[in-house]
Amino acid sequence: MKETIVYGKTVALALKRGAEELGVDESKAEYEVLEEPKKGFFGVGTSDAKLRVYYQPSPAEIAADFVKNLLMNMQVEADVSIEHEDAEGASIAVNGEGLGLLIGRHGDVLDAVQHLAGLAANHGRSGYYRITVDIENYRAKRAETLRQLARRMAEKTLRYRRSNTLEPMNAYERRIIHTEVQGIEGVTTYSIGSDADRRIVIALEKKSKSREDGGDSAEA
Repeated sequence: MKETIVYGKTVALALKRGAEELGVDESKAEYEVLEEPKKGFFGVGTSDAKLRVYYQPSPAEIAADFVKNLLMNMQVEADVSIEHEDAEGASIAVNGEGLGLLIGRHGDVLDAVQHLAGLAANHGRSGYYRITVDIENYRAKRAETLRQLARRMAEKTLRYRRSNTLEPMNAYERRIIHTEVQGIEGVTTYSIGSDADRRIVIALEKKSKSREDGGDSAEA
């Protein structure tokens, strides 16, 4: 929760000042009157209103603030905004120049930022609130690259009648590969390895069963 103590000649003016200090719209701010304003006699003994103005940010706002503070501490200039927000989750977009280091190899740094932002948003909550962080639309671009890779490797598998093993990927990226290959007749996918070495194999589909033993194409 964000809060501040403010003064003003009237309660309304104090509330406006408090909302400005908190950086929120006045309509979203709540307040408690600690001291009512006093007019006094002939201008003597007047005193301003004293308010405690507070605001409970949404999980999406908490996540966005976390990312903003992280970038500020890293001395990185970028625009952070909430692209989408509903009862189940939110998408945070980061845009700016020279943000490649924040993406990392195949998005590993971006995934770490997203994980930390999610922890911040879910701190103290009873249910899970999903947070997605994207930088310069990287995730959409990466997803399209993976779909192209899936189609290319599936064609290679069909042409040479031999399985192809892809490089290790995270669960989100493996899910994209599985989904794309499902629409290609004659080939199937399954996963091998564990943890950071988990990877997908694209193989010829067997008539006796739809999936190879030892893997799980349904997982991501």
